[in-house]
Amino acid sequence: MNKTTIYIYWFLLVAIIVSSCRNGETGNIDPPPLQEEDKDTFYEREKKRTNLLENKDIVLLYSGGSHRSYHWNEELIEPYVTYKDKSGEEKWMFDSFLFLEIHNGDGKSFATGYTPVPANQQDWKKLVDHYFQSRYCLGALNRSIERAKVRLGEPAEKRKVVIGIPEPIKIQKDWGSVRNGVMLDFSKASDRVAACKWYIDYTRQRFSELDYNNLELAGFYWIAEEATNTREILSDLSSYLYSFKYSFVWIPYHGSDGAFDWKQLAFNYAYYQPNYFFNESRPISFLNKACEDAVKYGMDMEIEFDERALVADGNWGYRLENYMNAFKEYGIWKNRRIAYYQGGTALYKLSKSIDTKDEMLYHKFCMFVTERP
Repeated sequence: MNKTTIYIYWFLLVAIIVSSCRNGETGNIDPPPLQEEDKDTFYEREKKRTNLLENKDIVLLYSGGSHRSYHWNEELIEPYVTYKDKSGEEKWMFDSFLFLEIHNGDGKSFATGYTPVPANQQDWKKLVDHYFQSRYCLGALNRSIERAKVRLGEPAEKRKVVIGIPEPIKIQKDWGSVRNGVMLDFSKASDRVAACKWYIDYTRQRFSELDYNNLELAGFYWIAEEATNTREILSDLSSYLYSFKYSFVWIPYHGSDGAFDWKQLAFNYAYYQPNYFFNESRPISFLNKACEDAVKYGMDMEIEFDERALVADGNWGYRLENYMNAFKEYGIWKNRRIAYYQGGTALYKLSKSIDTKDEMLYHKFCMFVTERP
């Protein structure tokens, strides 16, 4: 072959490889997970970790799907970082932030039951990269905290970050590769574990590269809200996370398969969803029973509300107030960790509302968070 033919041949070969990688069909996704011998030198901060996630209040921030109508920029995230009470005194708000997504908005699912098509390795990578943007998500959170420090001084501890792990859905046969171009088959438990370890390592790598001065990567959250399809892999993932002192967090829904077996499933913390807010026909006894079950099984709990809590969008604020009252009555507010589901940006909208009833609800909720013992 002459030189021109050789150049054309190599150009076509590179183009084919790049195209395949972009479609998640073959090869590894750069940068690759760290090799065992590199981890001690690359993650000096992890070597110094001594505790699992130490927090009281973690807020759920959904992001990463194209169906979301908002982006977590500094303005949007500010009311989640600090709260200014009626007297004008500003206080730190949530001490922990959970970034998660259930599907990518384009037909690919990050857990069973949301869309028919499972997300592949490229989709998982895009999700992590979405969180580690400079102007949005973790970047916006870090800068918002930096600005608040000028006004409030250093918080007692860095704000904690927890990242959702997609479920490796069993029907997935072409997710991608983590080693030697061999495609993983999610009908095999070992391949499902390997994919999740790759995701964990990639997240750790991105966090270490960006070196946020106000944030600590403290744990990972299991997006699947029931144990039906993942029981056999959870222990291996928990052990892997524990080797770096990362917490393994779960938020099962009311009546979820495995919810009360959370300790046996090897989660460090499980927050029980009452699922009371979303159905106005559900009586207060439904919420009370969820509190009783959580206390019985040693679980933390989740408060739930969305935009319908605002007067203009449904006037369901009384249901959020019922959560706060019940959590105090059953000792959750005083003794347990609490997760806060707030739909998309409901808390931000409450903070900006000029309706008197919304303003009262906003201050009552923020005092519930900031005055916890």
